Amino acid sequence: MRSYGILMCLSFAVLANAFGASSEFNPVQQQSTPAVQAVIVKLRATEVANAAATTGVTRLAQRVQVTLRESRQIAGFLHVMQVEPAVSGESVAATLARLRADPAVEYAEPDQRRYAHAAPNDPLYAVQPGQSGQWYLQNDFATTPSAVDAVTAWATTTGSSGIVIAELDSGVRFDHPDLLRAGAGGRLLPGYDFITDVFTANDGNGRDADASDPGDWVTTAEASSVSGCTASDSSWHGTRVAGILGAITNNSIGVAGLTWSSWILPVRVLGKCGGVDSDILEAMLWAAGLPVAGIPNNPYPAQIENLSLGATGTCPTSYQDVISQLTAKGVLVVASAGNEGGPVEAPANCGGVAGIAGLRHAGTKVGYSSLGPEVALSAPAGNCVNSGGACIYSIDTTYNTGTTIPATNAYTDQFNTNLGTSFSAPIVSGIAALMKAVNGNLNASQLIARLKEGATVFPSVSTVPTCLNPANTTLQNFECNCTTQTCGAGMANAANAVTAALRPIAAVAVPASVAAGQSVVLQAGGSAAACNHTVSTYSWTIVSGSSPGISGANTATATVTAPISAPYTVRLTVTDDVGRQDTADVVVSPTAATTTAPATAGTNACLAVTVTVSVSPSSASVLAGTGTQTFSATVINTPNTAVTWQVNNVTGGNTTVGTISSTGVYTAPAGVPSPATVTVTAVSVADNSRTGSAQVTVTSPTPPSGGGGGGAIDVLTLLAGALLVARRITRRGT
Repeated sequence: MRSYGILMCLSFAVLANAFGASSEFNPVQQQSTPAVQAVIVKLRATEVANAAATTGVTRLAQRVQVTLRESRQIAGFLHVMQVEPAVSGESVAATLARLRADPAVEYAEPDQRRYAHAAPNDPLYAVQPGQSGQWYLQNDFATTPSAVDAVTAWATTTGSSGIVIAELDSGVRFDHPDLLRAGAGGRLLPGYDFITDVFTANDGNGRDADASDPGDWVTTAEASSVSGCTASDSSWHGTRVAGILGAITNNSIGVAGLTWSSWILPVRVLGKCGGVDSDILEAMLWAAGLPVAGIPNNPYPAQIENLSLGATGTCPTSYQDVISQLTAKGVLVVASAGNEGGPVEAPANCGGVAGIAGLRHAGTKVGYSSLGPEVALSAPAGNCVNSGGACIYSIDTTYNTGTTIPATNAYTDQFNTNLGTSFSAPIVSGIAALMKAVNGNLNASQLIARLKEGATVFPSVSTVPTCLNPANTTLQNFECNCTTQTCGAGMANAANAVTAALRPIAAVAVPASVAAGQSVVLQAGGSAAACNHTVSTYSWTIVSGSSPGISGANTATATVTAPISAPYTVRLTVTDDVGRQDTADVVVSPTAATTTAPATAGTNACLAVTVTVSVSPSSASVLAGTGTQTFSATVINTPNTAVTWQVNNVTGGNTTVGTISSTGVYTAPAGVPSPATVTVTAVSVADNSRTGSAQVTVTSPTPPSGGGGGGAIDVLTLLAGALLVARRITRRGT
């Protein structure tokens, strides 16, 4: 790996020191105080039922003979505890053993640090002859077999404004011209900073609503005081990942994001020396829209969470617990496999996660990438080919040039490279967002299945050894030919994945109980097609075993008879209006009808929300020449509430119908237009097909002159006219 200029991701270490509230880090002082250990504990429901959650934690600490310095509820019965062992110098393993032995504890784990799965080398992007640019998005398979062909996928969809991708990382530079906030021309949502430790956060405080990245540089003195930490410059890791996910596209600046419309939710969990599990777990819950104590609810729940982070070891139970909650909610978790060349790291090795390994441009495993059977599929991670000079196959993206605090926003390139499985994961997260854009009904497991379905076969290079199962060998930090047991189903392909996502979803509702010889009704009416498509036909067939027959074999509802002895399998095939198909199998036995298919596929295939614009006031009257009226626009169902203003369909208006400023201030024309009523319109920037309007009547500043048939003049008008004449006569007289 060193030949590629990559700083390897270090093994995680237990956070054995607690940093004080002061931002000054004093290693001598830390060594002189008793070690405080951070542990994650889940209490059993019976314990919580017998006492309040906080009381339960306190009683637990007393029983296992530890001093409870601080505790925080993560979710439900899950807590993070800062404890000081009664025995000086006791290991974390010994403390955990006593905690696990307590009958009130379901599980206990160390609150470990996780690290960014890359430590890249820095700035500048340009697409010029002889330079690779964003090769990983192309379809030049002859030169770069691992490229994901986003170009072809974009011909079908460039994404949807109804999708939010959460990026759990080091925060972002909101001022980067190729990122920017929602409402300011970009797609970055406000996000949140979940780092509790002031030293790690490096922004002067703990948790807050500011997800910006202040820099994560580590001095030599700091590195010597934190286990598993090394001195380094600021990585701007989250800004790099955000650029791959959703850099502003078609703006004639910098790089293109894999998605052009989806929102990016930055959630800060990594800082100096990485981040701890308890912060990451709470951030995962919050990003998905689940409540976290003491934190305002996330107004923009994510459908996809990207975790370009991890550490060696098996999947912690606490991660599996949280991931299970997310997948039950339909949220896809994508995580990078790691950069150690060994077994897949956590959380990529957790069940239900799409773990992503890294490929060279040629489609072989890049030397540093971790690997193993837990990998779902692989994607480009960057490699240099040559040992010196330009790094030809860098994963070019956004970043900042500052070595410590922020400096100039820029782009990585062949001389300031960007390498690591950290960047394989957002490529796949971006592809998943394109898939959700065409079929919003796809849940987490269906997305993973269809990502695999769309993956292309790994090439085999004759001069390269075959990758081995890492459980049976030493580190494989060298190039090797991928297999489906080591690098997943194949190479990520955006075009194929979108095609797979366009297929309908076969759903079957089965009865709760079945009796031998009795009728069994199978209902497929909950099946659904992709966005803007419909299910047109249903077909039921017997694919194994024998059955007396199927009633309604070509309808949404089929009836079969439960067997007396041997079970049989019924297959449902649904076909949409353009011939795409999906299948689901039902095993019918004498006592049950079972299937892995959902009972219903959902009703929200088109995730693009309907933006609504309203203008206030809805009508107004102003005087020609001098009159003004301020209008306000309310935009809902989109994070981007910006609008542009028009008068009679002319942006900004003109001198004939009146003008309107960017802030909604209408100024009447010098004379009354014809007709005298004009329309002021607010156009949504997020969706320019959605508008709101108000009517403005422009009136003359002086009453019209008299003339036949105009109607009676009221007394007050006559008196006012008489007084005006009198005043004029008096003035002339003086």
